[in-house]
Amino acid sequence: MESALEGADPASQILVAIVLAALSGVPGVLARKFVPGQILAAVMAAAASLLGLTGAVRTLLEHRTTAFSLAWTLPFGPADLAVDPLSALFLIPVFLVFGCGSLYALGYWPAAENRSTEPALTFFYGILAAAMAGLVVARNGVLFLMAWEAMALSAWFLLATEHRDPAVRQAGIVYLAATHAGTAALFVLFCILRGATGSFVFPAPHSLDPALVPATVLFLAALAGFGAKAGIMPLHIWLPAAHASAPSHVSALMSGVMLKMGIYGLVRTISFFAPVPLWWGGLILVLGVVSALAGIVLAASQRDLKRLLACSSIENIGIIALGIGTALVGEATGNVPLYTLGMTGALLHLLNHSLFKPLLFFGAGAVIHATGTREMDRMGGLARLMPRSALFFLVGALAICGLPPLNGFVGEFLLYAGFFGEAVADPVPLLALPAPLLAVVGGIAVVSFVKLYGVVFLGVPRCGAHHHPHLPDWRMGVPMGLLALLCLAAGIAPGPVLCLVEPAVAAFGMVPPAALETLVPLGWLTLGAGMLGAAVILAGLLLMYRLKRTPAVRGTTWGCGYPVPSPRMQYTGVSFAGSLVRQFEGVVAPRREGPAVAGFFPAPALFRFVPTETILERVIMPLFRAAGFSFAFLRRLQHGRLHLYMLYILTTLFLLMVWAH
Repeated sequence: MESALEGADPASQILVAIVLAALSGVPGVLARKFVPGQILAAVMAAAASLLGLTGAVRTLLEHRTTAFSLAWTLPFGPADLAVDPLSALFLIPVFLVFGCGSLYALGYWPAAENRSTEPALTFFYGILAAAMAGLVVARNGVLFLMAWEAMALSAWFLLATEHRDPAVRQAGIVYLAATHAGTAALFVLFCILRGATGSFVFPAPHSLDPALVPATVLFLAALAGFGAKAGIMPLHIWLPAAHASAPSHVSALMSGVMLKMGIYGLVRTISFFAPVPLWWGGLILVLGVVSALAGIVLAASQRDLKRLLACSSIENIGIIALGIGTALVGEATGNVPLYTLGMTGALLHLLNHSLFKPLLFFGAGAVIHATGTREMDRMGGLARLMPRSALFFLVGALAICGLPPLNGFVGEFLLYAGFFGEAVADPVPLLALPAPLLAVVGGIAVVSFVKLYGVVFLGVPRCGAHHHPHLPDWRMGVPMGLLALLCLAAGIAPGPVLCLVEPAVAAFGMVPPAALETLVPLGWLTLGAGMLGAAVILAGLLLMYRLKRTPAVRGTTWGCGYPVPSPRMQYTGVSFAGSLVRQFEGVVAPRREGPAVAGFFPAPALFRFVPTETILERVIMPLFRAAGFSFAFLRRLQHGRLHLYMLYILTTLFLLMVWAH
């Protein structure tokens, strides 16, 4: 089979993989017995992932571009498809996370225990992966929108799996409203592009002059449509609730991959133009800074495990946008090293995020599967009961904080190199301003994930019902272990990953990128990460050896003056991050619910700290309520009296005739 894969055209492999992914859920829908159908779906997903990953990697390493033109009867031009290095880079997360998620679902959402929901869940899981891969290879605007809408609707069906829960239904409604508002902006984008070029077929890279086409409208429409899907602030309103409400392997695919489709669409649209206006890069850079800082502050305030991870995705998308904005500034000013560092850092962080964020959502799913709750303040002490899951989650937490020797460090290191200008000829002074903000984002990320890991895995259980959790089996452990291993390998040896990123960087810009080895000390970076990783592994082995040879001695520790400490005396997530959240109350706007304490012997009372979605709850929803109140009088016209409706029509026709005259 290996020789057959080597001889096949990589683009053909990718198309076959897309078809396999789309059909992977069909056997489970048609089969009378659900369990064999789910297993067959996982096998087909594994085959699709193998074919797709092989084709994508070969396309990148061989710097190939392969185009197809399919005959169809629709009056929108030819159905053009193409696989180039930029497409291939975005296909890697699609097939990797799809294959891992399909195996994970066998243990997390087994068909034997979820007969009413599993067939549809598996079916739409394959459709979502196929739609994302399809839109990446589409080169016709109408075909792209078809794949985009298939992606949007299949994601809605997946996140609404537990639709009997009112919170899930509300999250689904917000998601549908946000995603179709973004799609409306994309209709504007492709219609104007059709008017400017005379065809729905994508223009060649760098073939449009911003001075000759309505470039500003096109760019803003792309930024609105694709930014809403990526979760860039302030277009992120659907993201926290949707990712928290979906099953965890769906959240992994949505956060690890679907958000990247917005980044892909934005990058692909910008690649049509040459030269790129300087203010485009500046605007994306500012939006990236806002998204990164506000997203991680929102994450720090969360009590819900999956909402914290969802908000941290906004932060990471902001970091990617930060890199893209930096690259566009470098391209617009003719600063090739700055372009190289910015775009390489952005795309590298994109790949890294598609490794550690699905790992964290898989870990969250294992925790929720074991404890039956998403509230972090009801957990505790799970590292002792779930050591493997705790270890894998720790790897993902360290990676998302950008700490060496994990993969999250490398992409951010390239961005810092561009900001400070040490490796950049003619540095842009204003680009030094995002550097301290990115450092603040990293510090808050450390606080957020120390809070998460400490509250969930360390200490003692806070709720007696979770002393004996249902532990995850190997089907959930293998995908987590694979992603954790890839995070460690990509951090210690970033060279192979950079070899995959460099062709995409070259394909995007209108100028050839500079050699990365001349800009950053990759050799020293690899050596330092390898030595640090080896030291950590050696320290762990020595600790295990010592623990095995030394008899365990149990005793009490100082209880801070409490003779009989209880689990309720531990730090909660709210108290741990409370002082930090208070510094950003304008962003988070938490709601504190509880009665005022009065008297010498106050009665028992309930106090709650509820993080709010500031933009959704305090800006958008009040506007909708105001609009509903303003147009309430129109409801009086809908009274069901036919003769009055006819009078409305005649009055309208009379007014139109008068106006026309």
